[in-house]
Amino acid sequence: MNNSRNNHAIVKDIGLTLLSEGKTIRIKAHGYSMYPCIKPGSMILIEPINIQGLPREGEIIAIRREAGLIVHRLSKMIIKNGITFYIARGDSNAFPDNPVSIAKIAGRIIRAESTGENPVPADIRINRKPNYFLNRIRVIGLLLWKKIR
Repeated sequence: MNNSRNNHAIVKDIGLTLLSEGKTIRIKAHGYSMYPCIKPGSMILIEPINIQGLPREGEIIAIRREAGLIVHRLSKMIIKNGITFYIARGDSNAFPDNPVSIAKIAGRIIRAESTGENPVPADIRINRKPNYFLNRIRVIGLLLWKKIR
């Protein structure tokens, strides 16, 4: 288990280093926080945030976290004491994430590819008003369906 954790840390560090060097990375999406926009198993391409400038509300961004990257939609920007903070939220999450500075935003999602695991293409278009409640109900229903099947 420790070896798996070490491998994950190495891959995370390589991905963050590549992004900081201006390279685009391709990773596999996990979890249901961005469902139905991005489904588990989709391959997503993340480009460094500085390539197209500051993120805009409705874009899907990758945020640096201790455990790696989290991919959520930018839902709001606030300015406090002259500093802009960004608030993201998964399309099916009940609550928004904590505000982060631009330094914590590693990149933006520029493309998503379907895979054999998930043949349905992801929809990464800008969306300023996701239906969080309906998306959350869909995820709960999907997970219950998988459990009873």
